[in-house]
Amino acid sequence: MNALQLKSLALRFGIAAFISSAVPGLIKAQQATNFKDEINIVYQNIYRHFYDSSKQLFIEKTVLKADEKLYAYLWPVCALVQAANEMEVLEPAKKILPPVVAIIDKYYSPAKAPHPGYDSYVVSEGGGDRFYDDNQWIGIAYLDAYTRNKDAAYLRLGKDIYDYMLTGYDTVSGGGLYWKEFDKTTKNTCSNGPAVIMALQLYDITKQKRYMDTAMLLYDWTNKNLQAADKLFYDNIRLQARTIDQRKYTYNSGTMLQSNVMLYGITKDKKYLKRAQDLAAASLAHFYKNNLYPDNYWFNAVLLRGYIDLYKVDGEKKYVQSFNTYAKEVWKTQRDNKNLIGTRKVKSLIDQAGYLEIIARLAQVPGLI
Repeated sequence: MNALQLKSLALRFGIAAFISSAVPGLIKAQQATNFKDEINIVYQNIYRHFYDSSKQLFIEKTVLKADEKLYAYLWPVCALVQAANEMEVLEPAKKILPPVVAIIDKYYSPAKAPHPGYDSYVVSEGGGDRFYDDNQWIGIAYLDAYTRNKDAAYLRLGKDIYDYMLTGYDTVSGGGLYWKEFDKTTKNTCSNGPAVIMALQLYDITKQKRYMDTAMLLYDWTNKNLQAADKLFYDNIRLQARTIDQRKYTYNSGTMLQSNVMLYGITKDKKYLKRAQDLAAASLAHFYKNNLYPDNYWFNAVLLRGYIDLYKVDGEKKYVQSFNTYAKEVWKTQRDNKNLIGTRKVKSLIDQAGYLEIIARLAQVPGLI
């Protein structure tokens, strides 16, 4: 066992002893009998197996290779901040979100040009590249939190992330946002779909026309350049070769589905509702097989966001019900003897956080359990 593995093991032993006092909003759960019990178990496990209390940072995986960094990259923490928000929806009196926000703050690089934003790795540990979508996932969670609790700090942070993401826009290939800062090779659905959502969130909060203008600019570009004939969305356009990466992921369908539902809610134009319904049907047919969605839980959580928003508008429950079946199947067949989620031997923070968001959202939908 090398020094890094010893350090990781020592951290996990320390975390296990620390868990009873360290986990914010902890509720003791004995056995999973419904989603709320499962939420508690998964949440406790995140702090037990993935939290370094000495540094107040999360760890990426349960077992690290010698050349892997100890602490989590930003992406899984982005997933966790949204899951924490959904847990606070269920239990508003508990302070589950602020501790995660405090950790995300450690990825913030205020002095970097062209605009402050969140690095892909902890700044004090060397930082990393910046990705527009990572920043947007945080922004969406913060604006969701503001809508729920009206804490002005979340609105301020959301506006700051919006300003940062616009530094990734230009008119190459007719518009659209890049995926990675200073990397001009691709423009992706995963950096444009969530940008539409953020802009619509800010429009809904402020009623400022500039946010709606941004939303429509990016929405139209994404539909024109990255939507497939089957209504789903391709991953990205490669700008130098002018070719399309035709891979399809649940989260890309999810952001554009949610965008359409939000546009329908704002404009009452039924074309957006029809697009949302078509995309929901295509997503179910393409991704849902044998009671399971593909194996990236967090990608799937983003699709569930769109399904739930659509259900609130048209009352069609089958899409959300498919996730109810899926979540129970995951708990039954993709969970180890420590109640860690995942099909791989080494468990990851992103998988725990993604599954946690799924079940926290499902617990908010009446009549499923």
